[in-house]
Amino acid sequence: MSLYSFGLEPLSCHAWNKDRTQIAVSPNSSVVIIYEKKGNEWVKIHELTEHSGRITGVDWAPDSNRIVTCASDRNAYVWTLKDKVWKPTLVLVRINRAATFVKWSPLENKFALGSGARLISVCYFEKENDWWLSKHIKKSIRSTVMCLDWHPNNILLAAGSSDFHCRIFSAYIKEIEDKPGPTAWGAKMPFGEMLLETKDCGGWVHSVSFSPSGDHLAWVAHNSSISVADATQGKEVTQLTTDRLPLVSVLYVSPTEMVAAGHDCCPFQFSYKGPGSLKFVKKLDIPKQTSRGSMSAMQHFRNLDKKATDDESNELGCLHQNSITQLCIVSGTKVHVDKYSSVGLDGAMVLWDFKH
Repeated sequence: MSLYSFGLEPLSCHAWNKDRTQIAVSPNSSVVIIYEKKGNEWVKIHELTEHSGRITGVDWAPDSNRIVTCASDRNAYVWTLKDKVWKPTLVLVRINRAATFVKWSPLENKFALGSGARLISVCYFEKENDWWLSKHIKKSIRSTVMCLDWHPNNILLAAGSSDFHCRIFSAYIKEIEDKPGPTAWGAKMPFGEMLLETKDCGGWVHSVSFSPSGDHLAWVAHNSSISVADATQGKEVTQLTTDRLPLVSVLYVSPTEMVAAGHDCCPFQFSYKGPGSLKFVKKLDIPKQTSRGSMSAMQHFRNLDKKATDDESNELGCLHQNSITQLCIVSGTKVHVDKYSSVGLDGAMVLWDFKH
């Protein structure tokens, strides 16, 4: 594992290009900065400066090499590389509240955008008019859409929101794709059809992730819980409430294993083997070894009085020194992830190896 610091600003989101030599990060501002790996250093090569509000989401399509960004200025842009310059195209998302999350579909022919307008915009490219259009999914969403994830079949879309609900919708757009076949979640799939709604997840749903097969859906909520819905077992939900701080990002790293991270500043591994068997496996951070010198009795009691501990250092015993905001796959696919990355409020990006 390796840590790289991009400065003091918190990193709100990040995305990788196809060969993982470039990373797009947003330092909690209205710009996205693209860095390139040169030797052991990350060198800044581009700045995407079209938004006027804080960037809330960025995603990089590996095959078509397009970047989509969204921000609190209620806009989304699709960026394409022409003559070594990233050119933005405005997307007609038609929302009147801040955008919160954006994600390309697996086939990269459309993307989904969550927002505070209590709806999901599914955006696709219309060749006749040469622009990006959007269709809205509004059904029964009562609050801000916080997170999204695509099913491997490119049709179903999972959404977690701050109304304590996790849902799965059909995002089938008949203008650009063939009629989808049945899935374990359901067979009827017109646009906007709701195939799953789990009520009362115990808190805001911060992150959702489909399993590699698409038959399981995992999510993490603000009550420090992680849950899995299983389509093969009648959409049964298994919830595990942890004794840790809330998790804000979850990622499938194999058909049965998940990695989740959040306010505890380090990733945790969980496994799901069927209804009722969602278990915490281990903490995936190696604690730092601190060399403790001799301390005077006066200093010892002063620390106890001031910090309620006799520890000298102010550092946390893990790599990230503040909350982790997002996890991303770096090498491998959801079936077998070898490496994943995390960014946090401490301005650091860490590459982690996952041992199966």
